[in-house]
Amino acid sequence: MELLAERQGDMLVVRAAQDRIDAAGAIQFKDRMREITRDSTGRVVLDLSQVQFLDSSGLGAVVAVMKALGPERRLELSGLTPTVQKVFRLTRMDSVFLIHAEAPDGLRDAG
Repeated sequence: MELLAERQGDMLVVRAAQDRIDAAGAIQFKDRMREITRDSTGRVVLDLSQVQFLDSSGLGAVVAVMKALGPERRLELSGLTPTVQKVFRLTRMDSVFLIHAEAPDGLRDAG
């Protein structure tokens, strides 16, 4: 699972450079996110603008990352594609996460 991370002030922006987070990659995603966020403090923004497909395993992995960060650090999401946004809306997870319409500057055009 390719994830690109960049610190922007007090915020860690992580971009999923994959077109899908599904059962085949959910564990890798979760493990890689834990590695990336282990020593960080402050906000964590997950840029999902390249992810075209997210199944229940992928959603579970995103929720697991949020829980692993603990209550003192918040996982925010950005750049949800229409199909991914629909998954969050149908499961009402859009009320659990702070969701930004666009990716923060810096990683949007990277890769």
